[in-house]
Amino acid sequence: MKIVCLDAATLGGGDLSDFKSVGEFISYELTPKDEIISRIADAEVVMINKVIIDKEVIDQTNLKLILQLGTGVNNIDVEYANSKGIVVKNAAGYSTKSVLSHTFALLFAFLNQIPYYDQWSKDGLWTKSTMFTDFSKILHTLTGKRHGIIGLGVIGKEVAKVSQMFGSKICYYSTSGANFNNEYERVSLEELLKTCDVISIHAPLNDKTKNLLTKKELLLLKDEAILINVGRGGIINEADLAQVMNEKNIRVGLDVLEVEPMIKDHPLISINNKENLIITPHVAWASQESIQNLIQIVFNNLKEFMENGK
Repeated sequence: MKIVCLDAATLGGGDLSDFKSVGEFISYELTPKDEIISRIADAEVVMINKVIIDKEVIDQTNLKLILQLGTGVNNIDVEYANSKGIVVKNAAGYSTKSVLSHTFALLFAFLNQIPYYDQWSKDGLWTKSTMFTDFSKILHTLTGKRHGIIGLGVIGKEVAKVSQMFGSKICYYSTSGANFNNEYERVSLEELLKTCDVISIHAPLNDKTKNLLTKKELLLLKDEAILINVGRGGIINEADLAQVMNEKNIRVGLDVLEVEPMIKDHPLISINNKENLIITPHVAWASQESIQNLIQIVFNNLKEFMENGK
């Protein structure tokens, strides 16, 4: 069996050597669109993260299995692949703890004024202080805060559980409209945005979540509200967000953008209150532990297919 990985670089150097034990294994760091078909023309199995496998690719190859190096399969024409007898297997749940950690890293960076005080100390201002502490910025805890969660799936539930441990009050908005959870208060999107001190997004990008938060919705946010998006880019309209951040005192932590890598001259780069914005380059999922989990799940998916064809 020939197995080809088309974008191994997206695994950050993760060890793929186990795949050599089950067949002929070829790995490419990245693959441009015009080389996809030629690289997998004689392969039975393809491993991909962001590479697009569409009808054209499927029709010009002889694939039997598509292994997604992640959870989302929006880069694969799954329906057409299945109609051709091609099995598609993704990897779910590998990064829950990693995304959970990053959510609170962004949240506490704002609550505890970490970027400000780090720079304040490095600029030598602590050496000039007349006492051991400083009160130029106000710190907060989560105790008593209302934390609204958009997308109460596996990660959203973990975030809710941990946030409660810090004393917050949880509510949630179901982006699908079908999620009912008796543990937490379900509210409308408008109520969540108007009443919550902290809002975190853990939803997928689909027809119901695309541009879920535009200027109209963002203007509903409370003064000094914290908005975190570790779900998918495109859920927040970023041009509208930049405009609202210049008009309102809200704090925003983003790990995902609509277009990645970040485009040059992105409107968020030039906002006035830069201290109110933290952007990380889609790394919430990418802890070493998560990458190890991911590779193991994908390898198990391959073995399962080899054993029973499913």
